Amino acid sequence: MTSWVAIIATFACAWATLALALRAGWAARLALDAPNARSLHLRPTPRAGGLLTLPWALAAGSLLAGEYRVPIVLAAALCAFSFIDDRAGLPAGLRLLVHLGLSATAMYLTDASGWPLVIALTLALTWMVNLFNFMDGADGLAGGMAAIGFAACGAAAAAAGDGDLARLSFCVTAAASAFLAFNFPPARIFMGDAGSTTLGFLAGALGILGWQRGVWPAWFSVLVFLPFIADATATLIRRALRGERLWQAHREHCYQKLVRMGWPHRRLAIAAYILMAACAGGALALRNAPVPVQVAGLSAAVLIHAAIMIATGVKWRASQGRPGQ
Repeated sequence: MTSWVAIIATFACAWATLALALRAGWAARLALDAPNARSLHLRPTPRAGGLLTLPWALAAGSLLAGEYRVPIVLAAALCAFSFIDDRAGLPAGLRLLVHLGLSATAMYLTDASGWPLVIALTLALTWMVNLFNFMDGADGLAGGMAAIGFAACGAAAAAAGDGDLARLSFCVTAAASAFLAFNFPPARIFMGDAGSTTLGFLAGALGILGWQRGVWPAWFSVLVFLPFIADATATLIRRALRGERLWQAHREHCYQKLVRMGWPHRRLAIAAYILMAACAGGALALRNAPVPVQVAGLSAAVLIHAAIMIATGVKWRASQGRPGQ
């Protein structure tokens, strides 16, 4: 009962903090998102949603999930650093260096055997930090991914008997749900880098730790968060092949193209939630299935995402009057 009270309190405190910040007007004074080359919005909007909600989840998690205090502390450090970036704007090189450093620290302190695995997991976690940030560009998208994804992680951890991981995951779900109440289209506040990078770090770190502790298979959190991973990774590869500067702002993700082709943010969010829920449900259903069934399910998920991205690309090129590339 105490755990559920704390999780519900996390939601209530995060929701009340956002409501007060927006009503009093100081959310905009903390950090304001001015439209740029990457934006799908036309008006300046507060972007302190992550800062105002995630600390409640991290505080509750530190009390409820003693086994996971290291990633909680590192996530808090990343949240604070990213808020500085939200306020002042920091060089891309410095941001990447900090992301690598925090990710390396998290992976070094895990049970990974050997430096090659530590390095590989560090790079994977750093990419998760950044891809969650890249995908936070439309109303309701990142908040919905976090609420659905961490709820699935919490359910899987609870079923596997890892109470600490379940409680921490549900605390993050509660904070993300509170944020989503103000970010669902039309959004009144954005998450900001303090929110998106921290959620990406937690998704990656807890996914890896859950795998190493036998809570779920290695692929579990990849499938849970596949809608974000697939879009961000495919876009990065395309831009790299075209020789573009990967760190520059852009609007080339599939979700961005859909909005630019006329999809309302609400329609995009609802479609994304259906896909996210399907991936989360599939991961939960497959995690204890025979290996051939797991392979078939994962292959189907990859093919479905590939088909969605290809279809989006074809429609995008047609809308721009350009031949296929």
